[in-house]
Amino acid sequence: MSLSTPFIHRPVGTLLLTLALVLAGGVAYFLLPVAPLPQVDYPTISVSASLPGASPDTMAATVATPLERALGAIAGVTEMTSRSSQGSTRVTLQFDLGRTVDGAARDVQAAINASRRLLPSGMPSNPSYRKVNPADSPILILALTSPTLTRGQMYDAASTVLAQKLSQVEGVGQATVSGGALPAVRVELDPTRLSANGISLDQVRSAITSSNGRRPLGVVEREDHYWQIGANDQASVAADYAPLVLRWNANGSAVLLRDVADVVNGVQDVRNYGVANGKPAILLQVYKQPGANILDAVDRVRALLPQLEASIPAAINVQIVSDRTPTLRASVREVQRALLLAVALVVMVVFLFLRSFRAALVPSVAVPASLMGAFGVMYLAGYTLDNLSLMALTIATGFVVDDAIAVLENIARHMEGGKSALQAALAGSREMAFTVLSMSISLVAVFVPIMFMGDVVGRFFREFAVVMSAAILISMLVSLTTTPTLCALLLRPRPVRAPSRMGQVMDRFGARSQRLYRRSLAWCLRHPALVLGALVGVIGLNVFLYATIEKGFLPEQDTGRIMGFIRADQASSYQAMERRIKRFLAIVEADPAVENVTGFTGGGQSNAGAMFMTLKRGQSSDAVIARLRNQLKDEPGARLFMVPQRDIRIGGRQSSGSYDYTLQADDVADLRTWEPRIREALAALPQLEDVNSDVQDHGEQTTLDIDRDALARLGLTVAQVDATLNDAFGQRQVGVIYNPLNQYRVVMEAAPRFLQDPKALDGFFFISKTGQQVPLSAFAKLRSTITPLAVSHEGGTPASTISFGLAQNMSLSDATDAIEQAVASLGVPVSVRGSFGGNAGAFQKALASQPLLILAALVTIYLVLGVLYESLVHPLTILSTLPSAGVGALLALMLFHTEFSLIALIGVFLLIGIVKKNAILMIDFALAHQRSGHASAAQSIYRAASLRLRPILMTTMAAIFGALPLALGRGDGAELRQPLGIAVVGGLLVSQLLTLYTTPVVYMVLERLRQRVQRTPPRPAAVPRLETV
Repeated sequence: MSLSTPFIHRPVGTLLLTLALVLAGGVAYFLLPVAPLPQVDYPTISVSASLPGASPDTMAATVATPLERALGAIAGVTEMTSRSSQGSTRVTLQFDLGRTVDGAARDVQAAINASRRLLPSGMPSNPSYRKVNPADSPILILALTSPTLTRGQMYDAASTVLAQKLSQVEGVGQATVSGGALPAVRVELDPTRLSANGISLDQVRSAITSSNGRRPLGVVEREDHYWQIGANDQASVAADYAPLVLRWNANGSAVLLRDVADVVNGVQDVRNYGVANGKPAILLQVYKQPGANILDAVDRVRALLPQLEASIPAAINVQIVSDRTPTLRASVREVQRALLLAVALVVMVVFLFLRSFRAALVPSVAVPASLMGAFGVMYLAGYTLDNLSLMALTIATGFVVDDAIAVLENIARHMEGGKSALQAALAGSREMAFTVLSMSISLVAVFVPIMFMGDVVGRFFREFAVVMSAAILISMLVSLTTTPTLCALLLRPRPVRAPSRMGQVMDRFGARSQRLYRRSLAWCLRHPALVLGALVGVIGLNVFLYATIEKGFLPEQDTGRIMGFIRADQASSYQAMERRIKRFLAIVEADPAVENVTGFTGGGQSNAGAMFMTLKRGQSSDAVIARLRNQLKDEPGARLFMVPQRDIRIGGRQSSGSYDYTLQADDVADLRTWEPRIREALAALPQLEDVNSDVQDHGEQTTLDIDRDALARLGLTVAQVDATLNDAFGQRQVGVIYNPLNQYRVVMEAAPRFLQDPKALDGFFFISKTGQQVPLSAFAKLRSTITPLAVSHEGGTPASTISFGLAQNMSLSDATDAIEQAVASLGVPVSVRGSFGGNAGAFQKALASQPLLILAALVTIYLVLGVLYESLVHPLTILSTLPSAGVGALLALMLFHTEFSLIALIGVFLLIGIVKKNAILMIDFALAHQRSGHASAAQSIYRAASLRLRPILMTTMAAIFGALPLALGRGDGAELRQPLGIAVVGGLLVSQLLTLYTTPVVYMVLERLRQRVQRTPPRPAAVPRLETV
């Protein structure tokens, strides 16, 4: 008794089980989170530290290096990068994928605590860390604008109210604020008035610090009453600080803070600027939580916005300027349409071949049942409804129907021989049980290497492999249970009547095809040497095409969003940068394809800015970038580097290009010598564009040459000099203002008019041990020097990253080969090490592993088939079908000017499974025929190929039509889907033509070889005449 028999005899129970499978899958479908691509958790943590006023060199030496020593000792760190700029340092740690981010976070906190004693004492707060995902981009960007309120007031509303409440929304991971700073009381010092009153900066700082109490005061109580003690010891606004007494003069008069400084209500950091569509703005970037449904998260935020707007001042206007979901919704809809179209086309193929509505109903049930069951597996595995998983199900439509077609066609053939539907279902399913099992298990074996791929790329494609395997295995069970049951219930013997005109055409076409195939197959079996020679030629052509085809990492999906990075001259001030970003935004905003544009500048680097562009629906990011690049190329003093915002980003370093090439050196002098040469060589390559480096080592600096002897004679110390200059020029935070909702700072710095020229340093004085005012010129001289604006490390050593994009019609493989050749030709010393990072680095690793993955898939299939057939020879016959599929896929990709990307590689894996199934249909029948009679190998394979031609054509046509919606698809996300569809369709068209002849010939030759080795008497080898079959 076969597996199918009890199900055929219990049709009600079988159909109810199938219904339960469909219902479970339907429920799971609506519970699955939606995402653009599979959720890959990158265990990445970012550590931030600040020391206002400190130079990048100082931050790198005193903050970054101690942190790196402690953090680098944590187990499982695979990459550690840092970037130090004016007053801030950020260290990014990437961990092995086997580590949980929560466990890594505990180790990071312990390392920060251990390094605290080595960090500068003047840091306003301890270094902090947060879990990040470098592949994440904002799902929403909100812009806050107001015609009346200041940027500080808007930033306060965004940071204190909006960001806090948005972070609590289900599905939202965090909300970050940029383009401004929190409100603060600013003490703007006047060195002239300080000197006239004999007040030093440390006196001012001490007075401000001591003026803010907010300390515990205690309680008073008696037997029947209790009093808390309070005081007005908190100065909250500028007016509270202006009358602070700095000193009492001998005549009884007081020197007040307002006598030596302008005390104003301002912001914590004046060097920040944000803009949205031409208006000053505060930007709020919303990120999703790992594993969350992006669509639901955005819908919840949108629904909450009216309530949030009511909780902030009415003068603030909140506008959504960027939303990730429109293109995502459209992309998911396109794949869903492709999936439905694939199902319809597959059912149509069955109807055209069998010309029976009843027969067409069988796959109409089997295919949806298999796909719905796969949704249930996706939910249990914690997967998302994304482009890759839906692509897997679309392609699986052509796969899962194969099993149903094989069983259905065999049952139909038995009915054509005169059996009843029940008899045909029992006999046909029994004959096909082993064939279906062989096809399904060996097809799942194709995906085993993908499931065990390491690194991020492996995690990325694992979901595809698991979803495909689940659909195939569920299809196998449905084909051996539901399909024969439906056949027994639905199929009826075809009445004897004149066929319709369409039926006549199909019959004539089928008969002619059969006769033509039999004649040509007989000729091939009589001339095996020619066929085997052609097969060897196909294998050689595979190698040649693979070596010459352009290769890429992953297709660049157009999300309709562009990120821009502005780099100005290294001597540019914040004020100049603010003017430039306004100019750049005005040009970008004038482009007819741009819907919204936002930008901001400031923070650690005065010559850098960033922009976010949202395009109108249907506009091409590449076209807009090319157009804007041409318009902005002549803008003086700055460059705008634009990168389409992708859903796939690997690596923790932020860069201004799509791809990165990283240089490291033990000696920073070597790096500074060779980095410009390498960058210039790469900029000259025609394969690259927008070559840029993160090296910023030519900033202007005013350096103090201190005479330490003179300093000692005056009773001063270097620490006093540093503290005074920091007080005057470092936006030093000298007090905290506590508020029920937030904490604000008191910031001390020279008035803006004294920050215009380095000569202003001479205007500040120091108090000697005798109480005498000492100007800076008494113990130091000023000179102009060059200094870095930012210092980068990787793995604790000096590093720089050269970013680049690809020129038009250039592939990533062309670019990486050209870069390696250019660097090799320069004779770079071994002390300077270069490597590709981010997506380019992942591409090189994936490229190196591609042949091994294909080999692993072939070996796995051979082992599985060898076990199933208990033979070392027959698996080779089945594997001989694969070279033709590879040739077809590669030729199709080259014909349509499509790179051989990882998506196309998945198509090759799919082809291995599809083409192999056709060989199994032949060989199973040939073996059964050969063992049951006295036919030779040639006669058996000839008969098997002739009889199995119809199901082979049906399964191949079903697979082609299942992939056509992907290959021909347009709309959002088509860039990601097309390489898969093109590879599958091209591979099937070529392989179908060739394997119908090569498989029988290889079977015959190997079977003869086996008989010779085993000394089995050969049976007559002549091919039967056509009329005897």
